[in-house]
This record gives sequence, structure tokens and C-alpha cells, in this order.
Amino acid sequence: MASENISEFYAAVCAEHGIKLNPHIVDVLEKTAVTENVTLKLAGNNRLRRVQRLDDKDVLALSKCLRNNTRVTAGLNVRYNNITDDGAGHLADLLQEDSSALLSLNLMFNNIQTNGADVLAKSLQYNSTLLSLGLSGNKIENRGAMHLASMLQVNNTLKELQLADCDLATQSVIAFAIMLKSNSSLHSVDISRPLLFSHQEEWAVHFSEMLVLNSSLVELHLGKMGMTDTGMERLTEGLLLNHSLRYLDLRCNRVTRDGLRLLAKVLKQNPTLEVIDLSSNRIEDEGAVYLSEAVAWPGCVLRELSVSSNNIRTEGLLSLAQAMKVNKTLSHIYIWGNHLEEPVCQAFGELMTSGRLPPEQTDVSAYEVDGQVFLAELTHSLRRHYYSTDSDGTDTSNHL
Repeated sequence: MASENISEFYAAVCAEHGIKLNPHIVDVLEKTAVTENVTLKLAGNNRLRRVQRLDDKDVLALSKCLRNNTRVTAGLNVRYNNITDDGAGHLADLLQEDSSALLSLNLMFNNIQTNGADVLAKSLQYNSTLLSLGLSGNKIENRGAMHLASMLQVNNTLKELQLADCDLATQSVIAFAIMLKSNSSLHSVDISRPLLFSHQEEWAVHFSEMLVLNSSLVELHLGKMGMTDTGMERLTEGLLLNHSLRYLDLRCNRVTRDGLRLLAKVLKQNPTLEVIDLSSNRIEDEGAVYLSEAVAWPGCVLRELSVSSNNIRTEGLLSLAQAMKVNKTLSHIYIWGNHLEEPVCQAFGELMTSGRLPPEQTDVSAYEVDGQVFLAELTHSLRRHYYSTDSDGTDTSNHL
């Protein structure tokens, strides 16, 4: 269907329901290529120009428009808008349509709360097309998350679920772990930054048990969980027996050298973990040495590692630099925010000069002043996702 017909239909729907045209929607619809499986990008945080953010009425008009254009639209990106539970209800109605062709729905950082999560969860019990749902940044809280966890008992299509910064509680975090024991469709889950008030880290026990049983999960985000070495001990018990996980995000926790000793043991034996984010923990020199021993271990498949902001000094950073010389598999490393003394600057400068560490695969750059080598910060960082689904439904897991 031609793009002008889509925009004309949107205008007609707005006229019928007395909704004022949103110039941002009109502009995107007019520029939409006449191809199948396209994603409508209607994010409200455009950095290049100011756009009118979508509200619930805009979503109503858009959802009615998409019901008649299923051949064209396969993805809808409406992150950073002003969509509330009412808007989520309109999108849930769209998902329940037998003709729904949406493969991805990005609602991150809107104003959706518990009721909105409830209606979306109910619609996904009957939907068999959606592959990716992004709800990060919406305060759906514990009850809303429980609705979504229950949905996973029925839905066997969804492959990616993002629920970071959603104010999940211990009950819903554990519920997701329990559901993932039997769910074989989800490839990527993000539950970072829940609101956990217990210091017993019960969730880690359940996730460890899940990792033993689950053979489909590729990417797991557990950032800002308040995890200590005790939680890491529980988690590594499951990681030792898991052979599917490739990306493990543990950033912004409270893991120290003791936790790294256990993780290093996993890396020596686990044949699949390729990307680990340990930024903003406190592993220090001893933890970095444990990690270096694992990286240098024959058969270690780790490809990308972030240890930025971990209070690592010269001994630990030099051990990592030496490990990179031994293991050619590790191609990306991020170290900014640690103590970058001159020996460290020289060692990483040599790695970059020799071509072992390309500048786009680290977050530091070497420069020299009066014969002394220093490291400057670059804006590069560890990729935030390993698994993703294209608008045509293709699995685009990254293999370096």
C-alpha cells in the first residue's frame, strides 16, 4: 500500500474521531517506504529536531490506521512518548486482531502503569506474532510484572522482553525465573533495577535453578540488582551447567574479588559466554587477576568484557593486558574509570599500536606528552544487546 494512502487513512481516522493531526506521525507516515516489514519509528526523543510526542489519542488513531495496513507495518517504535494505560489498551486491541502483523513493539519510557501492563499481558495470551516487547522505564510495578510473568505460561512466541527500571519487586522477579524454567521461546530478558528490599538475595537462587533448566535464553540483564558475592555464588552454580547464555549483564552491582573468583571458574568451563558486563562493581586488582587467568585459559570463548569503574589498579589492569596477548578471542575490552597509571597506559597503548586492540573496540585512546603515555576516554562502550529481532522476524544474534 502506498505511503500516501497510509497517511491519508491516518488523516481520515483523525477526522472521524475528532483527533488533531500529529505532525510527527504525518511526517513519518509520508516518508515510510513502500515495502513490507517496515518499522514505524515514532520515538519522542529525537535528538536532531523537536517532535510532538504521542499521547493516547494519537495511539488510538495510529492503531486504527495500522489495522488496515498490516501488510506494511511489522514494527512500532513509540518510546519516550506520553502514552498511558489508555494508550496501552489501544495497542492491546491491535495485538488481539487476527490480522495483526506486528513483530516488535517498543514502549520504553512512557507512562504505562499496572493496568496497562495487565491489558498488554492479556492480549499477548492470544497473540502469536509479536516477537519483541520493550516496556523498560514504565512503572508497571510488582502487580503489572506478575501479569506479564503469567502471560509467559501461555505465550510461546515472544523472544525478547525488556523490563528494566519498571519497579519490579522480589515476588515478580522470582516469578519470571520460575516461568523461564519452562519457557523455551524467550531469548533475551532484561529485569535490571528492580526494587528489592531483602538482603537474602532469594532471586539469585531461583535464577540459578532456571539457568540449569533453560536452554533457550541467550541474553540476560541483571544490572542494578544489589547483588553481592553471595548472590554471585548462587548464580554461578547455575551458570556452570548452562550451555546457551552468551550475554550476561551484571553492571552496577556489589560484586567484589570473591565473586570474581567464582565467575572466573565459570569462564574456564562454560563454552558459550561471549559477552560480560561487570562495569561499576568493585572487583579491584585481585578480581581482575582472577578474570585474567580465566581469559588466558585455553578454550575461553569470551569476546567482549567491560570492567570500567571497578577500582582496579596497575596489577589488575596489567594482568588483563597480558591476558589479551595470550587469548586472541577477546576482541573488546573497556577499562575507563579505573586507576590508569603509566605502566597501564603503556601496556594498552602497545596493544592498540600493534593492532591487537582496535580503537573502536575499547573506551580508551593512547596519546603521548613529553615522552609519557596517557590514556584518554572514548565514547565507545559495550553493546547493550546481543540478541535482537529484525522487523522481518529474523534472529539477528550477533556472532563476531
